Amino acid sequence: MAARLLFVFAVLYSLLITILSLIQLGKISLGDFNPTDKMMHLGAYFGLGMLWFIYYIFKKPEDHFKNQHFFNITILIILFGMLIEVLQGTITSYRQPDWADILANSIGVLLALGFCLGFLKFFKRLKHKINLFL
Repeated sequence: MAARLLFVFAVLYSLLITILSLIQLGKISLGDFNPTDKMMHLGAYFGLGMLWFIYYIFKKPEDHFKNQHFFNITILIILFGMLIEVLQGTITSYRQPDWADILANSIGVLLALGFCLGFLKFFKRLKHKINLFL
């Protein structure tokens, strides 16, 4: 049950990133704090990575964890970010691809990977407790 909910959140978040990346947006500011475009990219892809990694942790049985799967998820999310950048340059007239955005996206995913691997035991315990509760 928890894995299905995480899957829905991960898919919806992926769609949200796709839509927000392809529509025309004005400058975003939060009061006196004015986040840069690269910080927003890094944060968005950190969140995307966290959702997909945690979904994987909750989906797989304990004895089926493989570091290769985390690597595959990382590569797929980075490729997703690259595809979005290509689409910005090909299907929109108001956006253009940017290598620095790809770098910020990738750093966000890698930070999420490091965080999830660093707290893997915590997420496994949380999974166990949630499964007992449900």
